[in-house]
Amino acid sequence: MEGKIAKLAIIGQGLIGSSITRAVYERRLVTTVTVTDVSDKVRKRVRELGLGHARVVDTAREAVRDADLVIACVPVGQIADVIKDIAPYLKEGAIVSDVGSVKASVVADIRPNLPEGAHLVPAHPLAGTEFSGPDAGMPRLFVKRWCILTPEEHCDADAVAKVKTFWEGLGSTVEVMSPERHDYVLAFTSHLPHMVAFSIFQTALRYEEMTEAEVIKFSAGGFRDFTRIASSNPTMWRDIFLKNREPVLSVLKMFVGDLEHLAEAIENDDGDELLKMFSSSRITRRKVIEKEHISVQQDEDDKRPDVPLLRPYASDDW
Repeated sequence: MEGKIAKLAIIGQGLIGSSITRAVYERRLVTTVTVTDVSDKVRKRVRELGLGHARVVDTAREAVRDADLVIACVPVGQIADVIKDIAPYLKEGAIVSDVGSVKASVVADIRPNLPEGAHLVPAHPLAGTEFSGPDAGMPRLFVKRWCILTPEEHCDADAVAKVKTFWEGLGSTVEVMSPERHDYVLAFTSHLPHMVAFSIFQTALRYEEMTEAEVIKFSAGGFRDFTRIASSNPTMWRDIFLKNREPVLSVLKMFVGDLEHLAEAIENDDGDELLKMFSSSRITRRKVIEKEHISVQQDEDDKRPDVPLLRPYASDDW
């Protein structure tokens, strides 16, 4: 497995997949890029957009032939079927990766279908927007963003190094951790915020004295900003919550407990406890912002107008 990745195959051309397609062309990271999508409409649109002069093919099987690196940019609920479909067509020594927001269950789904000689190096770029589809892709989406790799302990070190170098080439800072640790970290930093955003609208629409029109009419900037991620792909997030069931439920129970504590303080007219809770949250929030501000500082040669300053929990939609 000497040398860098020359031939790249990308399965799925939504937000993340099309952003990778654009980015590898802009940065000249690979020699050839072959892409596909299960949707005829998406494939047609990718051809119309001419994304980085990538070769667009009709099937995943055709896309992965002779590829050094295959990246499955599909919802986590579909990854196992995709790998099963392409497995017989992977070349010896091919690296298989993904971009999903859940790792432990996905690795367990993929492993039985991966042929001997192929290397599994799961990845999760922590970047995205609430938009989806090939038109939403941005070549610099991953600049100054984390990308987490979750290889198994016995994974080929050279394969991991190649995937790490690939994502660094896209502008990401790469961290390596176990699939289990990843899932608990993301359950808090990404999955919980999405659960809250989805739930707020359900609560608002169920409130007897509030109509949908009033929710829209009187929503201030804070409400719109906080619930922006509720616009994310419903199918994708359904799969994420179900695939990351145990960590999600664990974090959700903690959150519900904190809400109950907050409600108790209000019910008991306990201003001191409320002030303590809010002050602690404010301090922690400032630390997060300060750290994020440092992480998105750009070098003089890296200042581009199309670099979005996304929130850490921005939707990793496809």
